[in-house]
Amino acid sequence: MTTVDIVIPVYNEERALPATIPRLRAFLSEPAFPYSWRIVIADNASVDDTPNVGRKLADEYGDDVEYVRIEKKGRGRALKQTWLASPMDVVSYMDVDLSTGLEAFPALIAAIAEEKYDVAIGSRLAPGARVKRSLKRRVLTTGYNLLIKAMFLTRFSDAQCGFKAVSRRAAQRVLPLIEDNNWFFDTELLILAEKLGYRVKDVPVSWDEDPDTRVHIGSTIAEDLRGLLRLRLGRPWRGAAARAEVD
Repeated sequence: MTTVDIVIPVYNEERALPATIPRLRAFLSEPAFPYSWRIVIADNASVDDTPNVGRKLADEYGDDVEYVRIEKKGRGRALKQTWLASPMDVVSYMDVDLSTGLEAFPALIAAIAEEKYDVAIGSRLAPGARVKRSLKRRVLTTGYNLLIKAMFLTRFSDAQCGFKAVSRRAAQRVLPLIEDNNWFFDTELLILAEKLGYRVKDVPVSWDEDPDTRVHIGSTIAEDLRGLLRLRLGRPWRGAAARAEVD
């Protein structure tokens, strides 16, 4: 049976975790999710009561839930550490607010476990997706993904949706190449994966915007643009592909 890690990266989420973890655990326990699974709470340097809440949930649910403390901030850093340490066949993550509908998660994992894709991503821009969010954020998301396609000739449709899965084989190769430890991590992961020849599947999702989002639009846009320029100029996948051929 395919094994799956579901990582929930968190920073100061003492109030969200007690609602999210039982809800996610109940969903994963249903027959509709036919894989062996574990939830990993990846606490990246929270300064509120998140550590105590996370440890309590891990104690309460035993082997179903693990709490990991990362002493530096950064969602990308949390995902790198937990994914690289995972023994599971598939590593995945979703945002703690569960903005993305869980009904799409079995299809996300099946894309890798059954259809033999290397990466699967939730997409708010794929045909069949249902999205509730502000016009401003819709425009920014569409524009950003069009920019990625223009710069890198990529095929995936939504770089930033917090709902992704990667085969362990692909993760072990791609993650060490990723320089960003924050929000640009997702985009860098997908660009590198495609350029290295890994197959990426878009899975349409339902998505409801969280009005309490921690993402600051201005700084995130600046970070994303710097990251895109770094990748465009550096093209790190060329060296990685050459080393793989030698190996």
